[in-house]
Amino acid sequence: MLSDVEPGEADRVASKLRAALEEPLEVDGMALRVRASVGIALVPDHGSDTSTLLRCADVAMYRAKQLSTGCATYDADFDHHDVRRLTLVAELREALESDELVCYYQPIIELRDGELTSVEALVRWRHPVLGLVGPDHFVPVAEQSGLIKPLTWWVLRTALTQVRRWEDDHRRLTVGVNISARVLHDPELVDTVSELLMETGLAGDRLALEITESGMMANPGAAMETVTRLAALGVRLAIDDFGTGYSSLAYLQRLPVHDLKVDRSFVVDMADNSTDASIVRSVIELGHSLGLRVTAIGVENEPTLDLLTELRCDAIQGHLVGVPALPGEVGRGPGAAAVGF
Repeated sequence: MLSDVEPGEADRVASKLRAALEEPLEVDGMALRVRASVGIALVPDHGSDTSTLLRCADVAMYRAKQLSTGCATYDADFDHHDVRRLTLVAELREALESDELVCYYQPIIELRDGELTSVEALVRWRHPVLGLVGPDHFVPVAEQSGLIKPLTWWVLRTALTQVRRWEDDHRRLTVGVNISARVLHDPELVDTVSELLMETGLAGDRLALEITESGMMANPGAAMETVTRLAALGVRLAIDDFGTGYSSLAYLQRLPVHDLKVDRSFVVDMADNSTDASIVRSVIELGHSLGLRVTAIGVENEPTLDLLTELRCDAIQGHLVGVPALPGEVGRGPGAAAVGF
């Protein structure tokens, strides 16, 4: 907050802040460069209460990101999505309380024998007006509004309850749940996972938490403490979208991680793109050298499947072997059986 300043002075302060952040930060012996985008809101032009000013500054910040200018002052002309976003936040909050969310599960198939051993839980929103809404449309809103925590707790409870039902039906599956950086660093995560495992009577290895590289590196020290405690519960840990983040090999070696999931951006075209194929090969070799299981996501055709088999990838996930499905349909429709392992 700045008091008694002209708009131009706010711009100058923002520039100084950005310049200060351009100095590299040292984390575990590694130099990291952080860039900031700054949004500015003025009193009384853009509001007179805290929540309105913060919202306007947030809109301006995203405008600065979009333009790559580093700094922007709020302009109502570029606030086209504001009402819709606020409405979506309110509706999502209600959806969490009124049984409008549902979990779909996408199969993960073992390449050595074609067995279905695990699934990834993918949340969908049965919106009363928009129909079935995918996570890309509302998870970012949940992140920005603070709803990501109750949303994640809901997914964890729903997924583990479903795994319990499968076990009672003699289907032994592990479920993967995506954990954002914000949730990874939440002090309640480990206790919540522990309580849900006790409630469902499941062993820890029936749950795999999928964490992105960037989420791990946002606060490496805190991440290490959290994942170590989760590993002590027997929970499997996977680094999701591997290859797109900034993990140091030294740090990766110290983490109690079990799985690497190769980012789909490298997998989808690897049969036709030698660069992508080389990246996937390197990730598989790296994972195996560290004693990790490697899963390729985004497998959509047989040439890709054949190449991954040749590269000795451990498991695959993608439309070729199974689309996201409701619990009763997992592994029973087109997919693994049609691939011809």
